[in-house]
Amino acid sequence: MSAQPAIPPEQQRPHGDSGPGSTDSLKAGLKNRHLSMIAIGGVIGAGLFVGSSAGIAKAGPGILISYALVGLMVVLVMRMLGEMAAANPTSGSFSAYADRALGRWAGFSIGWLYWFFWVVVLAVEATAGAVILEGWVPSVPQWAWALLVMTVLTATNLVSVGSYGEFEFWFAGIKVVAIAAFIVIGGLAVFGVLPGSDNPGAGVAHLTDHGGFLPNGPGAILTGVLLVVFSFMGSEIVTLAAGESEDPQRAVSKATNSVIWRIAVFYLGSIFVVVTLLPWDSKAIADKGSYVASLDSIGIPHAGQVMNVIVLTAVLSCLNSGLYTASRMAFSLGQRGDAPVAFGKTNPRGVPQAAILGSVVFGFVAVWFNYQWPDTVFDFLLNSSGAVALFVWLVICFTQLRMRGIILRENPEKLIVRMWLFPYLTWATIAMISFVLVYMLTDKDGREQVILSTLVAAVVVVFALVRDKLSPPRQVAATETRAKESVAP
Repeated sequence: MSAQPAIPPEQQRPHGDSGPGSTDSLKAGLKNRHLSMIAIGGVIGAGLFVGSSAGIAKAGPGILISYALVGLMVVLVMRMLGEMAAANPTSGSFSAYADRALGRWAGFSIGWLYWFFWVVVLAVEATAGAVILEGWVPSVPQWAWALLVMTVLTATNLVSVGSYGEFEFWFAGIKVVAIAAFIVIGGLAVFGVLPGSDNPGAGVAHLTDHGGFLPNGPGAILTGVLLVVFSFMGSEIVTLAAGESEDPQRAVSKATNSVIWRIAVFYLGSIFVVVTLLPWDSKAIADKGSYVASLDSIGIPHAGQVMNVIVLTAVLSCLNSGLYTASRMAFSLGQRGDAPVAFGKTNPRGVPQAAILGSVVFGFVAVWFNYQWPDTVFDFLLNSSGAVALFVWLVICFTQLRMRGIILRENPEKLIVRMWLFPYLTWATIAMISFVLVYMLTDKDGREQVILSTLVAAVVVVFALVRDKLSPPRQVAATETRAKESVAP
C-alpha cells in the first residue's frame, strides 16, 4: 500500500518506548471503499432480519412509525457524533471526546461500558452463527462452530486493519445486495407486477385491512420502539474506523450525511415491503420470521435457506465489526492510561494485538458462559449490557454540547459537519433517549435491562471517580491531547 497520511506532530501524543518491534500508532490501512461499505453495512444488523417479526406482532403496520422514530433518533445522534469525529477522527471516538469534554471519568466509564457491550455481542453472534452452521453440518457440534468462527475472525483482525476492512467490505456488500434485492422484488410483488409471483399483490391494503394501521392502539408504537431500538446499534462504528482511513474527514462527513437514506431505505423500505406483502397478523410471520415469510409468499424457492445464508453473513459481519470495535476502544483506553499499557501498543503492522486478544478472550469466556450457564451468568451479561447502547447515545449528546464550544474556540475551521439547530435538537434528542429509558421500566424485559445496566454503569462510574481522585493528575501535554491519537503511515 502506498504511504498513508499521518496526523501532524502537534496533534500526536508523547509515549515512552514500547519495546522492540512494537509501536503506539495505528496505521491508516482502510480504503475509502472499506469505509463506505462499513458505513452502509453498519446499520444493517442481524437483528433486522431475525427480530423484526416480534415488533410487527406487537405494533402491526404501526411498526413503521417505531422504526421511523428510532431512525430519527439515530440520525440525530450520528449527526452529533459526525460533528466531533470530522473535527478530530480517533479510534476512541465518543469515549475520547467525552474524556475531553466531560472529564476523564466519563471517557473511562463509557469506553469500558462500550467495550463490555461488544464483547458480550461477540458471544451472542458466535452462538447465532454456530446454530446456523450446525444445521447445515450437524456432525460438528455447535461449540466447535462457535470456536471456529471466533478463531477465524480473530486471525483476520490480527493480520492488519486492511484485512478487517476487506472482510467487512464483502460481508456488508452481501447484506446490502440482499436487502436491495428484497426491496425491489418484494415491491414489484406488492403491486402485482412481478412475473410468476405467488403473492396476490394487494398493494398497500394490508396496512389497514386487519384492524387498521394501529390494531393494538397507539401505545404499541412505543412497545415497538423498545423491540427495534437495539437493532440500530453499530451505526457509530464508522467513526471509530475513520481514524485508520486514508481520508478521515471525508469518510466521516460522507457517512454522516448518508445515514438518513441508509435508514430510510434499508429499515423502513424493507419493513414496508414485509407489512404490505402479508397481513401483519399472518401466522407465517410469527412462525418463519418476517423475511422468510415474505419470500415464501412470493414463491422464492428455498426461502428459509436463502435467509440463513444472509443472516449468517450478517452475523459474521457483526462479529467481525464487534471484535474490531472492542479492540479499538480498548486501544484508545490504553493510550489514555485507562486500560493496561499493553492495550495501547501496536505491532509493526499497526495492529493493537494485545487489545484484540484481550477482547476476544473475554468473548470466548462469554461463549463458554452461554453453554454452561445460559439462564444465569450469561443472562446477566446480556441484561447488564442491554441498555448500554442508549447510555452511549446519551453521552454522545452531552459531549457534543460541550465539544461544540471547544472546537469553535480551538479549531473553528474543523467544524465541517454541524449539528442542526444546535443546541435545541441536541436537547430534544436527550429527551427522546431519556423517555425510552424511562418507558423501558414499564416493560418486564426492558425493566431488567435498564436496572442491571444502570447498576453496572454506576459501579464503573464510581470506580472511575475514585480512581480519578486518587491517581496523580495527568501531564499537561497529555491532558491537552487526550482525545488525539496518532495514525502512522
